[in-house]
Amino acid sequence: MDINVYLKSLVDVDNTIIIICDLNHTIIYMNEEAKRVYAQKGMDLMGKNLMDCHNKCSAKKIEEVIKWFKKDKNNNRVHTFFNEKQNKDAYMIALRDENKELIGYYEKHEFRDKDTTPFYDIFD
Repeated sequence: MDINVYLKSLVDVDNTIIIICDLNHTIIYMNEEAKRVYAQKGMDLMGKNLMDCHNKCSAKKIEEVIKWFKKDKNNNRVHTFFNEKQNKDAYMIALRDENKELIGYYEKHEFRDKDTTPFYDIFD
């Protein structure tokens, strides 16, 4: 089976918001959680420019992060903000090809609330 099927599944089943952009800041993929959350806000972001969703200060910071990603192939993750109300952190993460060249990035939101789901609750 094609590895891309596995990678798409990996991103889609993640219960955090994941938005993937190319180097032109075009949103090329949103996982199911991102689609759900932004649809609730009445926003259809697929194919749109990420910069249109941010104010000038944030857009400048995004550009600075991209420059930092390009500076060194080991520069791959930046903590971009914490939302206290939702108890979540957001990160920009570099996407690189097989030669470790920057090809895009993704934004990932990670919630910090303790998961209270019972361990292995699939068993009787």
